[in-house]
Amino acid sequence: MTSTREYQKEMKSVLIRNGHIIDPANNVDEVGDVLIIDGKIAKVGGNLAEDVGNVIDATDLTVTPGLIDMHVHLREPGFEHKETIATGTAAAAAGGFTSVVCMANTSPVTDSPEKIKHIYDIANRNSEQQASSTANVFPVGSITQNLAGEELTDVRGMLSAGAVGISDDGVTVMNSALMHEALKLSAELGFPVMVHCEEHNLNAGAVMNLGETSRKLNLVGSPNAAEDIIVARDIMLAELTGGHVHILHVSTAGAVDLVRWGKQREINVTAEACPHHWILTDTEVEKQGTNAKMHPPLRTQKDIDAVLEGLRDGTIDAIATDHAPHTPTEKALGMEDAPNGIIGLETCVPLVLTYVVDEGHLTLKDAIAKLTCIPAEIVGIDRGTLSIGAVADVTLIDTQKTAKVDVEKSCSKSRNTPFAGWQLKGWPVMTIREGNRG
Repeated sequence: MTSTREYQKEMKSVLIRNGHIIDPANNVDEVGDVLIIDGKIAKVGGNLAEDVGNVIDATDLTVTPGLIDMHVHLREPGFEHKETIATGTAAAAAGGFTSVVCMANTSPVTDSPEKIKHIYDIANRNSEQQASSTANVFPVGSITQNLAGEELTDVRGMLSAGAVGISDDGVTVMNSALMHEALKLSAELGFPVMVHCEEHNLNAGAVMNLGETSRKLNLVGSPNAAEDIIVARDIMLAELTGGHVHILHVSTAGAVDLVRWGKQREINVTAEACPHHWILTDTEVEKQGTNAKMHPPLRTQKDIDAVLEGLRDGTIDAIATDHAPHTPTEKALGMEDAPNGIIGLETCVPLVLTYVVDEGHLTLKDAIAKLTCIPAEIVGIDRGTLSIGAVADVTLIDTQKTAKVDVEKSCSKSRNTPFAGWQLKGWPVMTIREGNRG
């Protein structure tokens, strides 16, 4: 049997023929070929008459730079019963993603240079074993020690170890002075501070959005103001310091307006949105229970419309999943006790194509940009492009393929999604990572 390493040596060149190439970083939108040599992009466009043994017929497929999810939870170390780096990156590759940025709320928390290196070590060992069916892993470190909100981490050390940003995602840094210090470092060193925005004094005990459905179900709700207050604070601190603040999982109309305001003032603010926040309203909780429980919570149609408008006008820069796996046992605990979050790596692309592109909110090219070159620029990684000489991470998508979400076939360890059984159009069919075909 040929080993993975032997296979990699054999596969020095690949020709992707006759695909619809979309590379927003280089303003490419045309039918043609892509030649990969030794894991790098060698030629793009036209009909390349190359003598290559490994030919992929991409007729009727869309060929894009490898997709990037800049917000996932891989759970390892500490929560391997939910997900591992191996299963999470396999789910990423199945969903068309060749790179993922993983959050720091592991156990122990990823809050030191040594722990950043540990994430890379696990990911690299996994890549050596099955390089063609996984994704690149880029970790972020936490803003505060142990996510406690009391003391800054060794940010310089974590950046030197390979962290692509810092985040206490899952909780908000309530101490404004600490956030001020983090953003001062951002201005000095040039990295994003990726912020989870919820005023915890306003949403204590909340399990869903505050509104008609929460009152009907007699559940504690979180008001939009809980998100908006922190978004406003952190944008103002970014203005004060010159640092780069990245707003995670925008869910409210007010947050969209605040990010737009910040951009108009030329503050260094970027933002992302997740499919569930532009597709599902809080009424889904009544239908699906804990598979519709996340923080920030599902909001109202007014908020969905605002998030879609933010995607359209560029206020929201990137599309991410906030992939948050939990076991069925955990999600069966009920609305008050079940953990927040849903899986999303394998459903993101068809949700984007079905509900954003086909509905006319974004062109396919603009949607791909929010999944490739824009997140790459935000976190500063050398991915997201088909430029000559770039690392050959490539995604092939069948934009016409229609299929139901079959959660039982997921590569993730977890099954917590509200989209099970949904009929969606536009699915990834192949990833190529560093020239290796998945």
